[in-house]
Amino acid sequence: MVKIPGLLNTGRIYRNLPVPVLVEMSLSRKEAILTSTGALNILTGKYTGRSPHDKFIVDYPEIHREISWGNINRPISHEKYHHLYEKLMAYLQNRDLFVFDGYVGADPEYRLKVRVVNELATQNLFSHQLFINPPEEELKDFQPDYTVIAAPGFNACPELDGTHSEAFIIVNYVEKTVIIGGTSYCGEIKKSVFSVMNYILPHRGVLPMHCSANVGKNGDVALFFGLSGTGKTTLSADPERYLIGDDEHGWSDKGIFNFEGGCYAKCINLSQENEPQIWNAIKFGTLLENVVVDENRNCRFDDSTYTENTRAAYPLSHMPNAVASGTGGIPKNVVFLTADAFGILPPISKLTKEQAMYYFLSGYTSKLAGTERGITEPQATFSNCFGAPFLPLEPVKYAELLGERIEKYNPNVWLVNTGWTGGPYGVGKRIRLKYTRAMISAALSGNLDCVEYAKLPVFNLMMPVQCPSVPPEILNPKNTWADKSSYDKQIRKLALNFIENFKKFKGVSDEVVTSGPAL
Repeated sequence: MVKIPGLLNTGRIYRNLPVPVLVEMSLSRKEAILTSTGALNILTGKYTGRSPHDKFIVDYPEIHREISWGNINRPISHEKYHHLYEKLMAYLQNRDLFVFDGYVGADPEYRLKVRVVNELATQNLFSHQLFINPPEEELKDFQPDYTVIAAPGFNACPELDGTHSEAFIIVNYVEKTVIIGGTSYCGEIKKSVFSVMNYILPHRGVLPMHCSANVGKNGDVALFFGLSGTGKTTLSADPERYLIGDDEHGWSDKGIFNFEGGCYAKCINLSQENEPQIWNAIKFGTLLENVVVDENRNCRFDDSTYTENTRAAYPLSHMPNAVASGTGGIPKNVVFLTADAFGILPPISKLTKEQAMYYFLSGYTSKLAGTERGITEPQATFSNCFGAPFLPLEPVKYAELLGERIEKYNPNVWLVNTGWTGGPYGVGKRIRLKYTRAMISAALSGNLDCVEYAKLPVFNLMMPVQCPSVPPEILNPKNTWADKSSYDKQIRKLALNFIENFKKFKGVSDEVVTSGPAL
C-alpha cells in the first residue's frame, strides 16, 4: 500500500503505470496532445523553465552549518514548511494521484529509492522515463528514502507561506521530502532529486556531477561538463561511442554511474542532420515540453513562440547505443564545455590539475544578447562546478573531490569552446559543430597526446597547433580576428571577469588560484 505522510484520504492511486496507459490517461485528461512522431506535447504555462528564486531548503540546526546559504540556497523555516505542507495535503485530499517508485543512481551501492507523487499523468510519465524503473519484484516491499510531491495546481500564498511567489520547490534534507507546487515545468522534479544526490553523495566520498558521459569501444569513458546551450547533450550523443547518460552522474572509486534512466534534451532548433540520435528518440513514450505543433501535429523545433527552452524527455532505451547498465569505468577524459560569446577562448585546450579545479569552480559560459531582458551584448556568466543551482554544499567541496580524482587517476582534462570565433557574437561566427566534433574525437582517441602545443597569453591555456580534420588557423583564436588589437582588449576584459568571480571562493589553494588568468 502506498502511504503519503499527512495525506488521510485520496482518490484512486495509480502506481507505476506502464507507458501506454500513462499516455492514454494523459490524452483522456486533456493534459497533452499527440504529435505526428507519437510523442506527447504539453504546455507548461507561465513557467517554461526552472524557477531558481522559488527554491528553498528547510533550515534545521543539524544541517545549518554545512549548507552554502545565499541567493541559490535560500532557507525557509521548518514551521513555514510544515504549514505549507499541511495546506498541500489538504489540496490533495480525495484527488486521484499518480505514483512512481524507482531508483536514482545506477550503482546499487549508492542509489536512492525515490517515490514521486504526481497530480498529473504527464508528470508521472516524465518521472517514469527519467528515473530508473525497478523490476516488479523489487516494488513489493519498496520503502522510499525520499518522497517528492509535485502538484502544479496548488499555489502558495507568499505573504502567508514565506515563499517568493505562488510557485515553490522546497527540499527538506532532515525529513527527506521535496514538495513542488505552482509550476508545471517537469525539470523541477528532476533537478530537485539531483540536489538531493549532491547533498548525500559527498558524505560518502562520491563526486556528484552535472555532466553527460559516454564510453568508447575500448571502454574509455569520457565526461562532458557544461551549462545549458554549450552542447553537453549533443556532443555526448556520438554515434561512434556508447551513451551512459546525458546529464547527471556520480564518480566513485569503482567508476562512474548515471543517476537517471532517461534523457532531458533541449530541442530548440533540433535537426535530423545535426542531432540524428536525439531526433530519432522523439517518438511514442517521449514527453515534449512547450514545442510548437502545427495543425498537422508536426513539431516545429525551430519555433520559440513559447520558449527557447523546449525539451524532450525520453528513456535511454530510445537511444540506439545506450549503455543498459548506466555505469562505466574510471574516466580517461574530462571535457569542460563553454560557449564563449566573446570569441576569446581556444576551441580546445588541455588543462593541468590545478587549471581543471579552477575552471570547474568557475563554470564559465556566456549569455547572449536578447536571451534575457536588458542584455544588449554578451555577458560572462559563471555557475560553480557547472551546476550551481543544484549544489547545497560549499562549491570548494566538490572541486576538492574532483582534484582528488585527477590526482589519483590522471585523466586528460580539456576545455572546449563551442562558442564564437573571429570576433564576439554579432561580429564573429559560431565554431562549426563538425570542427568541435573532430577536436573532441581527436582528444578522446589520443591523437592530441603527441602534437605540439602553444600557450594562449593571459589565460595561459595550452592549445594544440594542429588537429586532424580541423583548419589549423582556428586553433588559436587570435588568428581568426581581423582586428588583433580588439582581441587583446577583449581578452583582458574577460580575464578580469574570471578574476573577480573567483574572489568569492574561500579556502582554495594558491596553486589553484594562480592557475587562472593573470594580468
